[in-house]
Amino acid sequence: MSHPAKPSAGEWSSGLCDCFSDCGVCCLTCWCPCVTFGRVAEIVDRGGTSCCASGAIYTLLASLTGCQWIYSCTYRSKMRAHFGLPESPCCDCCVHFCCEPCALCQQYRELKARGFEPELGWELNAQRGAAMHPPAAQGMGR
Repeated sequence: MSHPAKPSAGEWSSGLCDCFSDCGVCCLTCWCPCVTFGRVAEIVDRGGTSCCASGAIYTLLASLTGCQWIYSCTYRSKMRAHFGLPESPCCDCCVHFCCEPCALCQQYRELKARGFEPELGWELNAQRGAAMHPPAAQGMGR
C-alpha cells in the first residue's frame, strides 16, 4: 500500500469543507469536538499540553462562554506558522468562528497527511519518528 505524498509548505492537504473525506474524524468532531481539539493541540504543542488538559479547557470555554473558537483558532495559527500554510479561506478567527467543526477536522486531517497519528498523542508519535519539521526552503532549480 503506497502512502500519499506529504503536502508541501504553502498548501493545505485538504479543503476546509472536505470533512467527509475522513468520516471517523467528522463524526468524532460532531459529537466530541473537545477530543479532536485536544488531539490537535497536543501535537501542535509538541506534548507541552496534554490532550485531556486542552480538551477540558475547550469544554469549559464552550460550556461557560461559547467562545471556545477563540482558544482553538490560536492552534490553527500555530499550526499554519509551523507548516507554512496559508491563512485561507479567511483569517483563522473567522474560520473557527464560522465553521469550528470543519476547521478542527481540517487541522486533524493535515496532521495525518503530514505523518502524524493524532490519536496516539505526541509521545508515541515522537517515538514513531513523526516530527514537526519546519518547511524546507525551496532552492533554485536549473
